[in-house]
Amino acid sequence: MEYTVNKLAKMSGVSSRTLRYYDEIGLLKPARINSSGYRIYGEKEVDLLQQILFYRELEVSLEDIMKIIHQPAFDSMEALKNHYNHLLIKRVRLDKIIEIVEKTIQSKQGGIVMKDQDKFEGLKERLIEKNEQKYGKEIREKYGDKTVEESNAKLKGMSQEDYEGMTALGEEILALLKEAFATGDPGSDLAQKLAHKHKQWLTYSWPSYSKEAHAGLADMYVADERFTVYYDKAVKGGTQFLRDAIYIYLGMKG
Repeated sequence: MEYTVNKLAKMSGVSSRTLRYYDEIGLLKPARINSSGYRIYGEKEVDLLQQILFYRELEVSLEDIMKIIHQPAFDSMEALKNHYNHLLIKRVRLDKIIEIVEKTIQSKQGGIVMKDQDKFEGLKERLIEKNEQKYGKEIREKYGDKTVEESNAKLKGMSQEDYEGMTALGEEILALLKEAFATGDPGSDLAQKLAHKHKQWLTYSWPSYSKEAHAGLADMYVADERFTVYYDKAVKGGTQFLRDAIYIYLGMKG
């Protein structure tokens, strides 16, 4: 069966404007343009839109979706299986958050006593899920499943105080990166303070620390644009500056 933009929009719940935008950026092109100039979508495009919406539900960016679905080796069946598994994980996490909200309400009403650490369980699980979705494949290939699972377990068992400390330190690192970058010297006192704080931030979740692993992560920051975007949001060029500062801090050559 074939659909116009309006019909596909009504069926899928996606606005006509969004479908036109997907066409403009090359994410979802229509099967053809008819004699009247209307975009016409067929079964293949319907299936592809479903994939796109699954990825959006999992909070994957349009840029990353574009790379995934348009690569020659893209396997729609394998993708569906992955969506299914990730959605099951997401459902478990949402159920956990709902449970925590319910307990928090009961606690506020005086019905139960809730431990402070329990208030953050769902948030920590959400952080782990986001990291797995965005960086899991590369991190597991570089450090191995065992290391990643140990790191996740350490994060899950983190106290409220440590969780808040890790979050605050992450924000401090971004602010300090901007100040250190202004010196133009990755070996400056500010830059070395930055590298030290980055090490402290890692030790919150890493099961063990090593200079080699720290240096390897710094290299990944520069090589992987997803990391680069994160640190460059503080200051353009900040990712490479951080990598260089870490290398100097570790006493290694870049």
